[in-house]
Amino acid sequence: MKYSNKRRIERLIKKHGPTLVNFLSKRLKNREDAEDIAQSTFLRLYTMDNPERVDNPRAFLFQVAANMSVDQLRRQARMNNYLDKEHAKVESEPSASSDSPDQLLEAQQKSADIYHVIESMPSNVRQAFMLSRTRNLPYGEIAKLMGVSVSSVEKYILEALKQCRQALLTDKIGGPE
Repeated sequence: MKYSNKRRIERLIKKHGPTLVNFLSKRLKNREDAEDIAQSTFLRLYTMDNPERVDNPRAFLFQVAANMSVDQLRRQARMNNYLDKEHAKVESEPSASSDSPDQLLEAQQKSADIYHVIESMPSNVRQAFMLSRTRNLPYGEIAKLMGVSVSSVEKYILEALKQCRQALLTDKIGGPE
């Protein structure tokens, strides 16, 4: 990249960066994701072959950012849909609250096995999952506590659910034999 293009983009970042982040924050309702998308937007301009050919850089930046935010919102909607389906599956599974001593013992063993699966998770995955499940915290609050973006929290919880489900299906926690 030419030095003059680099300086031009740096000026655009200074001039439009805060406004772009505010615009994205309103759309995404999350400042950290907004900052990530704003950075990706400027990176896209920075990696263009001929950024000087863009007639209206401000309009270009906001259009690219808007498109990227729509993609982010779609990803979040898919993630939430998936998590809702997984939650519904867990809710529909038979309860272990029976009077039979064998069933109570089996439920206790499953609980111990689940505990071991959770303990074996990477710390960030385990922390996000436990904050969500034990404290019923919303993802935004978990993100603030952990110092990560909401999308990272979603990924962590999705990973935790996958590990628990995989353990259930692979007979680690009393799945099909």
